[in-house]
Amino acid sequence: MAQEKTKIHKKEKSIWNLIKEISYTRTRLSIKDQTFFVKRLSFLIKAGIPIQESLTMIREQTQKKGYAFILDTVIANVSSGQNLATSLGRFKNVFGDFAINIIGFGEQSGILSENLEYVAAELKKRQTLRKKIISAAIYPIVVTIATLGIVAFLMVFLFPKILPIFDSLHYALPLSTRIVIVVSNFITHWGLVSIASIFIIIAVLIIALKKSEIICFYFHKFLFIIPIIGKIIRDYNMANFARTFGLLLKSGVAMSEALSISVKTTPNLVYKKEFKILAGVVNRGAKISTHLNKRRDLFPDLVTQIISVGEHSGNLANSLLYLSEMYEAEIDDFTKNLSNMVEPALMIIMGMLVGFIAVSIITPIYGITQHLNAR
Repeated sequence: MAQEKTKIHKKEKSIWNLIKEISYTRTRLSIKDQTFFVKRLSFLIKAGIPIQESLTMIREQTQKKGYAFILDTVIANVSSGQNLATSLGRFKNVFGDFAINIIGFGEQSGILSENLEYVAAELKKRQTLRKKIISAAIYPIVVTIATLGIVAFLMVFLFPKILPIFDSLHYALPLSTRIVIVVSNFITHWGLVSIASIFIIIAVLIIALKKSEIICFYFHKFLFIIPIIGKIIRDYNMANFARTFGLLLKSGVAMSEALSISVKTTPNLVYKKEFKILAGVVNRGAKISTHLNKRRDLFPDLVTQIISVGEHSGNLANSLLYLSEMYEAEIDDFTKNLSNMVEPALMIIMGMLVGFIAVSIITPIYGITQHLNAR
């Protein structure tokens, strides 16, 4: 009886451990945590500390459960004889193909510490780019929400209180006031329904983008048409691809394999599809610049020319890294100037909306007072 209970307990424990492993395998670490892990590991290995001991030291400073489980699994695998890249390969959704392949090549060639620094630099630049793009978008979003809030307040709370006065005097209202009345009535009666409908549409769109690759592809294609957003997306994807591809080549990964890894790290499906085609072209022995020259809508002439120079000089990795730095600098300048470009336009739109409502309220009041004075 005791043995049966022990067996049941062991089965329950193993099932629980399996569930736990599946849940933690799907854990996503922030780029900050990934950078910290890779950077610390690089420093410790460079200091001459063995990999297993280095991982244990990092684990001791880890508080997050998901992160701790990943490290425990990696330490157990490394202690049983697996190399670091294979151990991290169980958590591809966390570390990604780029980091795992560079780490694997570093272990094989004896330059693990150096390759870990490459990964840390890549992760840090990726985080910096995202922060710049997000920070550039925050100000316009805040101003837009503030504008809509002021307009909604005037339409829903202020204007309806003045409207009965206009009705009681039977005064012929100007066109601007009649437009505001129509909008005010619509917001009052259908405002909440409209907001709920917008949220539902957005939710359906997000689900459709996640579930359907075709819808997501055409949505990404549509984003290129939008003036400011289209430029940021092009520059970001070019910087991301050039940096990833360049670092992989520099760390010794074969070109065909480096291209397939770069495809996986590309978020935009339009560029992802193009890079897959490019990988096939390269496998057939053609040059990268020859193919890029055919798709000038996605790859500017400057990109093709610099890659062509790199191919002819045998220094493609450095040419790609130069390209990534150039596009990162462009994104940096563009995001810094974006607020200065958008701010005047938003202020003008905000002023026009509030001014239009103010004029629509003041004009009939002025007309009514003139009419009463004439009597």
